[in-house]
Amino acid sequence: MSEAVMSEAVMSEAVMSETAMSETAMTEAIDYQRGFGTHFSTEALPGALPAQHSPQRCPYGLYPEQISGTPFTAPRASNRRTWLYRIRPAAVHGPFRRIGNGRLTSEFSGLETPPTQLRWNPMPLPDQPTDFIQGLVTLAGNGDPYAQAGCGIHLYAANRPMTGRALYDADGELLIVPQQGRLRLTTELGRLLVEPLEIAVIPRGVRFRVDLPDGAARGYVCESFGAAFRLPDLGPIGSDGLACERDFESPVAWYEDRDERCELVAKFGGALWSAQMDHSPFDVVAWRGNHVPYKYDLRRFNVIGSVSFDHPDPSIYLVLQSPTDTPGVDAIDFVIFPPRWLVMEHTFRPPWYHRNVASEFMGLLHGVYEAKADGFLPGGASLHNCMTGHGPDAETFERALQEDTTRPRRIEGSLAFMFETRQIIRPTRFALDSALLQSDYLECWQGLGKRFDPGRP
Repeated sequence: MSEAVMSEAVMSEAVMSETAMSETAMTEAIDYQRGFGTHFSTEALPGALPAQHSPQRCPYGLYPEQISGTPFTAPRASNRRTWLYRIRPAAVHGPFRRIGNGRLTSEFSGLETPPTQLRWNPMPLPDQPTDFIQGLVTLAGNGDPYAQAGCGIHLYAANRPMTGRALYDADGELLIVPQQGRLRLTTELGRLLVEPLEIAVIPRGVRFRVDLPDGAARGYVCESFGAAFRLPDLGPIGSDGLACERDFESPVAWYEDRDERCELVAKFGGALWSAQMDHSPFDVVAWRGNHVPYKYDLRRFNVIGSVSFDHPDPSIYLVLQSPTDTPGVDAIDFVIFPPRWLVMEHTFRPPWYHRNVASEFMGLLHGVYEAKADGFLPGGASLHNCMTGHGPDAETFERALQEDTTRPRRIEGSLAFMFETRQIIRPTRFALDSALLQSDYLECWQGLGKRFDPGRP
């Protein structure tokens, strides 16, 4: 095995054996570049990036390769591509063969979808050795990766690193939301260390592996088959608010020069495929572009809220969106409900009862969600589909009626999120048959009795 070579910008020495590094040293070695959508240039060896006027004439005997995340003719503002300068081209691998999908699927049309409100308990950590790929289970989704439209919504629970394996998703972009345990994501473009209350996005086609610094981890994954995630426009909010470009972090160049067997797993056409390699796929010595992995700390989100009356629409909590061709209609919205002050007066402060044209999948990272008193647990999930009524449970409603709205109240120690789509979200067979499904979820609204009295204005 040859040595793993790391960026001089990251390590004080250019060459260092990864196996000789301690866990702490590896964590400290990871460095980042800032800015959402920025065209970065980064190299792990001095001079590894070719001259700007000749991107295909490479130093060090490297191969040039471009990965494109959008059509070549996409408008400049939305065009995503990255030049990679690597030890071997990505085409150097054996033939792909079909392998089992486990509990992962992109087929959502086989079952009828009930309009009933649904909620699930957290998925337990595995008791057998399980890596990130093996620990993925599809809970719901819509659309079709062949048509590049829709999404898959997955849970993961793992307790083993992806040793000797790498994964890439040709079907879509992966938004990873850890709930328990950190993830070290080694990608072709460098490494990201992602902890709960942070998110990571792996662009379509980028190869990566997942290691578990804390020994076990679980969380959520949204697989977007359509357009790449982007920051929303701010409109009347102005130049500041919500998520800021400077708070997004992408890796610096880092590479492995290893001649050893590695399994390359591809998600392609809704199925998993496997090919053998005789070297590490993480051999990119330098790169330049904007089709890159990134992470974001949700605690950096600048919350906008009402300072007069009424509960604002959840669109003011929008972190990322996957747009469609229809203005104002997204394929996927990623929304969070973070700690914040509630100061609205003469109103009902929790979310009102509502039915939406959009469908809502919600998860909880920690704490207690403000609109549910019981049963919605960290690591769990709920699904309220198109035009299905939902809102505060009976206990939350009664408590909100008694609240003194002349006094501000801070929501603290809680963070929930939502994947919202314009299509019906269709649960899988696992989701509908699983013991995790709460059969008594509807009971939380049954205490909402009749309050109408025509003699009491």
